[in-house]
Amino acid sequence: MSDIRPAAVAGSWYSANAEQLAGEVDGYLEAAATLPISNVVALIAPHAGLMYSGPVAAHAYRQLHDRAIDTLVIVGPSHFVAFEGVAFYGKGGFASPLGVAEIDDVLAGDLMAATTVIHEDRGPHRREHSLEMQLPFVRRVAPQARIVPLLVGHQTEATALALSEALGQVCRNKSVVLIASTDLSHYENSTTARALDTVVLQHVEKFDPDGLQAALRNNPQHACGGGPAVAVMRAARALGATRSAVLNYADSGDVSGDKSSVVGYMAAVMGGA
Repeated sequence: MSDIRPAAVAGSWYSANAEQLAGEVDGYLEAAATLPISNVVALIAPHAGLMYSGPVAAHAYRQLHDRAIDTLVIVGPSHFVAFEGVAFYGKGGFASPLGVAEIDDVLAGDLMAATTVIHEDRGPHRREHSLEMQLPFVRRVAPQARIVPLLVGHQTEATALALSEALGQVCRNKSVVLIASTDLSHYENSTTARALDTVVLQHVEKFDPDGLQAALRNNPQHACGGGPAVAVMRAARALGATRSAVLNYADSGDVSGDKSSVVGYMAAVMGGA
């Protein structure tokens, strides 16, 4: 492979030591439970520093235990670069201390052919953490799976809709799991944060992407990756998911002890009965 994206936050947001990182991730996964879901179609997982959001993210990734998956389509928000549409990294792979996740450029090409909102642009990916923070879990639960890394720029409703339609069309009848990367409210006290986050939790639990989109329209502060979450939820339903479950919720104060200014984290799964 060529054109490997180097890890941008290894050694800061998570350990750059492969043995230490694997041990931490495995510990989080062992503490999580598996739901009796026959067909996992999609996950929602947070993307903060591993010590903060890792225990929550593990509840989502635990649902992929012992499942054969060809490709994981990871959709996250762009925190540092503003642009229209959805940026795909291109051929190659994403490096991490646990190895390189190879990019499924065939599936990505099909997605780009299905909608004009997805375009190839590596620039926004260079320092972005929202996709990279999924890799420690991806490499432990599905080390053979390829990835399609997609960053959403301006999180417009039109972009979320177009992306969901492309995902629902292209990923049908394939061994693909969709992953939406999002944290919830940011830097509120824990009481305010829980009130804001509960709105998201309720819409996810009800499998109501339209309701979540409406809530985000009224207050985008509910989730930094709200657009990716809406797109993945809609696509999951199109791909046959019949139920959605919130698996875990916490905030950064549960680790830091500071409840005066927290970030909320949620893990969720969509699939069959």
